[in-house]
Amino acid sequence: MSASYEWLIGARYVRGAGGRGFLSFISVVSMLGLAIGVAVLIVVLSVMNGFARELQTRILSVISHAELTACAPPCGPATPHDTLINWQRDQALALKVPGVVAAAPYIQAQALLVHGARSAGSSIRGVLPAEERRAVGIANRIQGGSIDELSDGTYHMVLGDVLAAQLGVGVGDTLVLVAPVAVATPAGVQPRMRRFRVTGLFHSGMYEYDSALAMINLRDAARIYQLGSGVTGIRLALRNPFDAPLMVRRVAIDLGGGFSIDDWTHSHLNFFRSIQITKSLLFMILLLVVAVAAFNIVAALVMVVKDKRSDIAILRTIGAGPANVLSVFSIQGAVIGLVGTGLGAALGLILSANLESMVHELERLLGTHFLNAKVYLMSDLPAYAEWSDVLKICVTAFMLCALATLYPAWRAAGMQPAEALRHE
Repeated sequence: MSASYEWLIGARYVRGAGGRGFLSFISVVSMLGLAIGVAVLIVVLSVMNGFARELQTRILSVISHAELTACAPPCGPATPHDTLINWQRDQALALKVPGVVAAAPYIQAQALLVHGARSAGSSIRGVLPAEERRAVGIANRIQGGSIDELSDGTYHMVLGDVLAAQLGVGVGDTLVLVAPVAVATPAGVQPRMRRFRVTGLFHSGMYEYDSALAMINLRDAARIYQLGSGVTGIRLALRNPFDAPLMVRRVAIDLGGGFSIDDWTHSHLNFFRSIQITKSLLFMILLLVVAVAAFNIVAALVMVVKDKRSDIAILRTIGAGPANVLSVFSIQGAVIGLVGTGLGAALGLILSANLESMVHELERLLGTHFLNAKVYLMSDLPAYAEWSDVLKICVTAFMLCALATLYPAWRAAGMQPAEALRHE
């Protein structure tokens, strides 16, 4: 019993006077301030996590996990003129490497797409439909058609929906591909041109691809760009995408070297690095909100100590030592910190789980759109709460609260009974 009275008194000080079971006004303000700070931190970091996960998912649905491209000795960055001639052998050897799920040859080039009075620059990707389906998820995002319609000699094309809107074309329409390849004609040197029929549109959710990428058959691309039997490179799909940096080097070595290699973590490194830096900065900045709530606890406990001087004096006169008094007010601050942190964590998790639908409803009510896909690469606001972040926020908030209780508790422990009762 002697070891539990500090808990009884500390919990009683958290409640209102008279033991009615209601939280005192000071305690409510302190808890709410802390809860708001914790909830804001969880929601903001969840948005950053959701953005990173969504970006990663959409990137991996459009690009391959890794790429092997041709390069002339001494091997450096690949140029449009470098091609893999014996790519069938390289493809077969790559598929034998453990961890490689698919290996798809491709041709990458630039072109101008023209439809009537409209034109747009585009990145042309020549693919083999069956191989591309296994290597890249974009083949499953085609609307109004199928990637299998990109057969040799048909001169069919599948392009991003945003690019199609810019050109004013739909499924079944025709457009002209103007390739930057010179052709001598009686009228002079002109670029190569070829009419294509649009057989499908894809929507990847990544604006930079939806607005600029068009796919055609690999052999059609080779004829237009005069590459013969060569290809730009081989795209790899791996069992574990996060092993891409090591796996692509292993494949290149097994093939005898002489390749320029790249992987999705390197080609989009700036995206994820900027997200991580922003996440760390936001954590430090928004932690100030929790710090303000902790200072509010300091002020609240100082007021409680001043109001409870007579109680402290009575406790000291009946045998309570300074450590016991210190425990009473430390427990009061700990209870406020625990309840405030718990409420903030619950509120933050609820908001994070429903944030996307709440934003859509707010956009509908206001008649506006908060995220421009041209700027943010996506139009939704996904949120994903990682338990490691929630734990870090809760532990940090509680530690700040624990530190905030030390000064008021120390003042209460050092109070002399005679001084406290002098003016009572």
